[in-house]
Amino acid sequence: MTSTDTDQGAPAATTEDLLYEVKDGIAKVTFNRPQARNAMTFAMYERLKAICADANDDHTIKAIVITGAGEDAFAAGTDISQFRAFKTADDALAYESRINGVLAELEGCRVPTIAAISGACTGGGAGIASSCDLRIAARNARFGFPIARTLGNCLSMANYARLYSLIGPARTKEIIFTARLVGAEEARSIGLVSEVLDDHAALMARAQELAETVARHAPLTLQATKQALLRLRSQMAAVEGHDLIVMCYTSEDFREGMDAFLNKRKPAWKGR
Repeated sequence: MTSTDTDQGAPAATTEDLLYEVKDGIAKVTFNRPQARNAMTFAMYERLKAICADANDDHTIKAIVITGAGEDAFAAGTDISQFRAFKTADDALAYESRINGVLAELEGCRVPTIAAISGACTGGGAGIASSCDLRIAARNARFGFPIARTLGNCLSMANYARLYSLIGPARTKEIIFTARLVGAEEARSIGLVSEVLDDHAALMARAQELAETVARHAPLTLQATKQALLRLRSQMAAVEGHDLIVMCYTSEDFREGMDAFLNKRKPAWKGR
């Protein structure tokens, strides 16, 4: 029998943009905006945060699988139309603080989290996947942060720290500097994902199998391992980076990048 989020204690969904169900102790979160390649709205981010917080208190939940609707995208970043309201440094800092709060809740969630990735996993979507404990991918998966050719913004220090700990500084710089997307096999070779499956159906079957496996194991062992690794990485994420966020998000280049993206043209960067 499948239980909805309402009877598990999490706030009821206000839209169908994020689907949530629990069956036999395995929770499943689906980003459900396939028409927008599952780009994340602020409401979807907050919903994900609430689900993770609920799982901390609901000990019937043993694992969480996170995926995107359809085969074309896990999540293609934050819905860029939401950036149009940004005008000040405080807007930029509030945005990054808000997203960091979501990813910290996901990363620190009591139960194991598994990202099942098909298609595009970029920007905020890549941040979500990086915050999960385990990542598996379909062969069509593409992972990256193409901000150097799209918006001209930057990552938060917490997100830089996540990438640094996963793939090291050299590969982090190479991926962001070139703005290229990493294919599934390369992602496996550099440690971004642990397994590559042939197609979306195989991916979801393996995600379920993996969730059932970790759900059978000692929860305190898994929880202690998660917290230990977070503590080891905490010093990197604690380094101050507000000046970098303000520099990028309040720049002429960011406004140009956003306008170019929304109007499907190439941006003309000025470096200011």
